[in-house]
Amino acid sequence: MRDLVKRCGQWMAFGALGALGAACRQDMHDQPRFEPMEASRFFADGRSSRPQVKGSVARGELRLDTALYEGKLNGEFVREFPIEVTSEFLERGQERYQIFCSACHSSTGDGLGMVVKRGMTQPPSYHIERLQQVEHGYLFDVITNGYGAMYDLADKLKAEDRWAVVAYVRALQLSQNATLDDVPPSLRGSLEDNR
Repeated sequence: MRDLVKRCGQWMAFGALGALGAACRQDMHDQPRFEPMEASRFFADGRSSRPQVKGSVARGELRLDTALYEGKLNGEFVREFPIEVTSEFLERGQERYQIFCSACHSSTGDGLGMVVKRGMTQPPSYHIERLQQVEHGYLFDVITNGYGAMYDLADKLKAEDRWAVVAYVRALQLSQNATLDDVPPSLRGSLEDNR
């Protein structure tokens, strides 16, 4: 009998603690918080996410090299690459281009990618004279900010990768418009044999 009384006392104590715990949990469970991008009546602008303070720079986000991060220098599109163009850099550009660009622009840059064949708006070919003549910074700006039906890729490609894509687009332009005169004389023989 003593054991039964002892057990009942334990169960009652456990039940009382459980009731207290449930009451505390309820308050903590329903605490005021905001989901990302949720509206808020607390702030005058109606947003729960706070904008970056003007004039401040987040750690690791200092972008002093405007040619590298914006494709512009003194408000003008840059004509030179702000990064050294190497074969590894071009390979990286080819890889990023195939992942992010070829679906619309195609593997050769003619603007007849797979999504265009399925009804999306056709982008211009990279091989038209206008796009062959634009500054490198212009192409970087379009990749960064989008243009027309093209959405921006700044959140998907870091600045260095966007420049690698620009370099690869320039290589595509050269490859599709090259003549035999553009080939070094030492390599021309092998090309003529393959005709």
